[in-house]
Amino acid sequence: MELINRPRRLRSTPELRRMVRETRISESSLIYPMFVMDGKSQVCEISALPGQYRYTVDMTDRCIEELLEAGVSSIMLFGIPDHKDEMGTQAYAEDGIIQRAVSYIKNKYPEMYVITDVCLCEYTSHGHCGVVCECRGRHDVDNDKTLKLLQETAVSHALAGSDMVAPSDMMDGRVAAIRSALDANGFTDIPIMSYASKFASSFYGPFREAAGSAPSFGDRRSYQMDFHNRREAIKEALLDVEEGADIVMVKPCMSCQDIIRDVYERTDIPVATYSVSGEYAMVKAAAEKGWVDEKKIMCEMAVSAYRAGASIYETYYAKELAECIREGIIG
Repeated sequence: MELINRPRRLRSTPELRRMVRETRISESSLIYPMFVMDGKSQVCEISALPGQYRYTVDMTDRCIEELLEAGVSSIMLFGIPDHKDEMGTQAYAEDGIIQRAVSYIKNKYPEMYVITDVCLCEYTSHGHCGVVCECRGRHDVDNDKTLKLLQETAVSHALAGSDMVAPSDMMDGRVAAIRSALDANGFTDIPIMSYASKFASSFYGPFREAAGSAPSFGDRRSYQMDFHNRREAIKEALLDVEEGADIVMVKPCMSCQDIIRDVYERTDIPVATYSVSGEYAMVKAAAEKGWVDEKKIMCEMAVSAYRAGASIYETYYAKELAECIREGIIG
């Protein structure tokens, strides 16, 4: 049979397949989500996320050192305070859990790039991402009152030594508000990675156990996005770019790869995505049953995110993916 075009020629050997690979991954593009909690000398496994832990500040060393040894040099910190109240005061307290963790890690491991989640849900007694008010006979989050607290939180993180802040609350105007507050306090060099297109998703379930952040009433659909909406996701990303975001994130990853591609094509800044807790937990559960090859699934999920247009990938598998890159399995 006379064929001029034979695509299989470029698949014939592992060396050639790696040479012509269109999507490439680097350890430097991985972010590991890390949970820190009040207390001392404690490491607690998270039952909904096998292999993931909550650490008191003094017990973070081993995790940080393992990540750095694997080649992962970026983390995202989520705080779990002992005390919660209606205004989420521990989110922006000078001696809050995140502020202490950032200071400790940056002083001991300056080579670790520390990103901090800016939101109130882990710190409020009601579990919502902002100040709750009564509006038209129902409880809701007051957008503009929340902005002031997000500004305080971001500035407190920068004062503690955070390298980047990442607002995940989905309040309107929060990127502009945080940029203004950072600049006014002399932190013009601190970038903002905005959770720009964050959907109200069932994939977040295990995280809410990990961070103790489930709402005590209602849900978050009045501020997180309806997962039916594609054009709105692009609108949200473009608004955040206008307001000064340096990186925009699409979340969750697995079910939003069309959105990742849309945002990648419509913006000229880096696009991040978060392979969230539910994605990780499903793979872990299926692997435990012997239904899937955990390593292969993990790698395929990561590559699909980069192929869609992400250049930054936040994942609980960061260390394992870095090892696969080093071994040449992906990369």
